[in-house]
Amino acid sequence: MSKLPFEERKYEVLVKRKAETSAEYGIFPEKRDIKTLIDYGIINLNKPSGPTSHQVADYIKKILNLEKAGHSGTLDPKVTGVLPIALGRGTKVLQSLLKAGKEYVGLMHLHKKIGQSRIHKLAKEFVGEIEQIPPIKSAVKRVKRKRKVYYYEVSAIEEKDVLFRIGCEAGTYIRKIVHDFSLKLGCGGHMVELIRTKAGSFDVEDSVSLHDLKDSYEYFKEGNEGELRNVIRPLEFAVNHLKKIWINDSAVDSLAHGADLSVPGIVKLDSDIKEGDAVAVMSLKNELVCVGDAKLDSKSIMKEDKGLALVSKKVFMDRRIYPKFKK
Repeated sequence: MSKLPFEERKYEVLVKRKAETSAEYGIFPEKRDIKTLIDYGIINLNKPSGPTSHQVADYIKKILNLEKAGHSGTLDPKVTGVLPIALGRGTKVLQSLLKAGKEYVGLMHLHKKIGQSRIHKLAKEFVGEIEQIPPIKSAVKRVKRKRKVYYYEVSAIEEKDVLFRIGCEAGTYIRKIVHDFSLKLGCGGHMVELIRTKAGSFDVEDSVSLHDLKDSYEYFKEGNEGELRNVIRPLEFAVNHLKKIWINDSAVDSLAHGADLSVPGIVKLDSDIKEGDAVAVMSLKNELVCVGDAKLDSKSIMKEDKGLALVSKKVFMDRRIYPKFKK
């Protein structure tokens, strides 16, 4: 079965220098107290058919009594499936998640019966870089743009109905693919049903419903926080699809103040980082410190003793959680 690009990665974690983290500063994400988790977590929500993505985020704000919650990657009202919802201060992670690859399972109805071999053959032509003009009812400007389709698999064909699975770059319009696909077949067709099964590392198999969230919060109010901890994940889960660099305790506070990352602060890193990659910078407790663009590849970072390794783009770690570095 085909996978999204980040799922196909083959890498190891390279240790540049030995270092330990102090128990005096920071906290392992899984050990955060429940109130912090509610204000700095993310939910792998299985969106129901009917409400808009914005309405679903509003429902969650009301359930959890939050002032702020946001969704990643809008789904049409009738589309169901994975809709990550970031909570409270955690909403700033959504920008990193928006660019993650997506997977959908859909049902396409053709307007006349077409030979199965022809359908399977055409599906292969839609893999790779494609051009799309967003549909009229979309939130973006209707100009031609390029998107990547990582895989397009026809799972089953019954009469005029075609069940398919597609993995694609963020911002790809599946309804438009169905429209273009059926036109190339020369018969026309339309999408009957669509489910988003993956968004980055969020999978529909592990998703929860609004009812699950509501029930778990009621249990929490009664003094049982276990169910809510199963529903709300630490914010760091949202960057599982990104390559990573881990830094020393002494480097954390300067990055929390917006500084870029230099080589001396790095303790370990993923082996497949390339210059220009989006990289998540983590503390040795696996806390998300910032996300930035790599200025050196993994080989160069391991080789060099100084130099700029990463330009910070979005800071997550609060200031003064870790001590200020003393020269």
